[in-house]
Amino acid sequence: MNAVRIIGGEWRRRVLRFPDSPGLRPTPDRVRETLFNWLGGDLSGRSCLDLFAGSGALGFEAASRGAARVLLVDSSPQVVAALAANARTLDVDKRLEIVRSDAVRFATSVGERFDVLFLDPPFKQGWIERLVPLLPSLLAADAVLYVEAERLLAGCGQWQTVRQGRAGQVFYHLMQRGGADGAE
Repeated sequence: MNAVRIIGGEWRRRVLRFPDSPGLRPTPDRVRETLFNWLGGDLSGRSCLDLFAGSGALGFEAASRGAARVLLVDSSPQVVAALAANARTLDVDKRLEIVRSDAVRFATSVGERFDVLFLDPPFKQGWIERLVPLLPSLLAADAVLYVEAERLLAGCGQWQTVRQGRAGQVFYHLMQRGGADGAE
């Protein structure tokens, strides 16, 4: 089993364990720290969707930092089992839910809007392009979108990159509805 640590909030320093799975790349600590600084650190009252949960690092980090609701979605039975084991270990309450589903199937059927979407799909499989048309039905009007991709993105549909960075081969972006007014 692989492992990653939660870096902030209620479960700070707790370890998440996860299996090897094709396309699974846990978001590095430094990138997660940057992301949650961009988001303001405290996610109290916000609902978050981690659509390609993988290790669960982004979703568990959001729950640890006070998100009111976190939904972790992954299609791999082994990954979902590991997420559930981590949730039991952390004694997570009803704020966090784990769903086994294909990302597009889930996005077309959820019927709920989220304040924060973590979108970190396997690279070079066209996931982002398939999901962009579904974003308006998934996200609240003032929602933010975090995207990891193999290339720099100006935006995803109505959401434009307002902050960005690069860690090795990964480009990471924070997007908001409307125009870009700065980058990091």
